[in-house]
Amino acid sequence: MSERRRGVVYALTAYGLWGLMPLYVKALGRVPPLQIVAHRVVWASAVLAVLVVATRQVGWLTLVRRRPGLLWTLGLSAAALSVNWLVYIWAVGQGRVVDASLGYFINPLLSVVLGVVVLKERLRSVQWIAVGVAALGVLWLSLLAGELPWIGLTVAASFGVYGLLRKTAPIDALGGLTLETLLLLPVALGYVVYSAFGAGGAFAGGGSTRTLLLLAAGPVTALPLLAFGAGARRIPLALVGILQYVAPTLQLLLGIAAFGEVLPKRKLFGFALIWLAVLLYSAEVLVTRARSAVDSDA
Repeated sequence: MSERRRGVVYALTAYGLWGLMPLYVKALGRVPPLQIVAHRVVWASAVLAVLVVATRQVGWLTLVRRRPGLLWTLGLSAAALSVNWLVYIWAVGQGRVVDASLGYFINPLLSVVLGVVVLKERLRSVQWIAVGVAALGVLWLSLLAGELPWIGLTVAASFGVYGLLRKTAPIDALGGLTLETLLLLPVALGYVVYSAFGAGGAFAGGGSTRTLLLLAAGPVTALPLLAFGAGARRIPLALVGILQYVAPTLQLLLGIAAFGEVLPKRKLFGFALIWLAVLLYSAEVLVTRARSAVDSDA
């Protein structure tokens, strides 16, 4: 298998697992979202520690000693990731998978805007049109609900900020994720221990099935992120951008088909505008990339 095909397999594995995440959250039943997030941090830290020892990838320790300011950046990215997890898990538990999936449809375009505002990147005209069409979709959904679609926007904004911070942090995927979870570990572990002795504790008092599901939070959290990192290194960024819509599409379908959520026609129009924006942006990137390849060959 070629490196490109292997990269596609890795990326599809990551996005497929993220797309099926609502099934895992639903299986946990009434476990409070904050406890789920805490368990994700604790058991992901354990999985990542094993991987770091097994692969002997410890160069990031030297990097942190030389650049202690990196801890502040990763602390902020860890906080953004925690907000993303918490809001998404809460939304799934409240039967709002469709609203949460909206965030991951918006996220790539929001990341483009962050790149323009923060990194001073430039957009081509069609890309600006795509961003504008997506903004119209969000405005339409806001008018229908009488408020901003805060679930989708919070999911998109938190992951967009996370991506921006990780892009500017000079550290590899495994080292960065390990440090992020380690920074969150003291608070998360303390909360897991505290909740275990309380009436709402889900780990020890939830039965063997729930205990195993919470232990599974480690690989459920770490494996998709590592697969994503492996895939992104092997395939073009434009292809990564297109494949990432596998996850929210699966989430949307699960919300409607598996969990019985309703997507009214008027709301569907707002989603359709956002999907159109996604298609415009993806098509423009592919066409531009194809033209550049032709010009370089010539």
